[in-house]
Amino acid sequence: MRRLDPNVLHHPAVVDQFEKRAANLQLRIADKITTFAGSMQFVYIHAVLFTLWMLVFEKSPWPTLTLMVSLEAIFLSTFVMIGQNRQAAFQQAKADSDYQSVNALLVENTNLTRRIHQLTEELNAHVIGGTSGHGTE
Repeated sequence: MRRLDPNVLHHPAVVDQFEKRAANLQLRIADKITTFAGSMQFVYIHAVLFTLWMLVFEKSPWPTLTLMVSLEAIFLSTFVMIGQNRQAAFQQAKADSDYQSVNALLVENTNLTRRIHQLTEELNAHVIGGTSGHGTE
């Protein structure tokens, strides 16, 4: 099972998605299969197995081999779609989290700007005696 690096500050959406996947047995199995199916080890094993199948095990390998490869492709494409769904869910969760963070910063910046404006007016009133000469009192 992959682990998040504890020495890296991770986005909250990354941590949340990781914890959800770690808690679900089906998703952990799907992750292991897609990790293996996306490796060069998978390619090498298949190259050896298909070569042995064609040269050693069957005199007429094409019908059975075609059926097996087709079935495997169906299952692997399903795992690819699972991975795409996982990526889409992660991107949505990250976008939602980013939006909340940015929105909170916008509110904070707006409040700070208003407070600075208020302090500037108070300072101006204190230093100049309440009139700035620009029509703002």
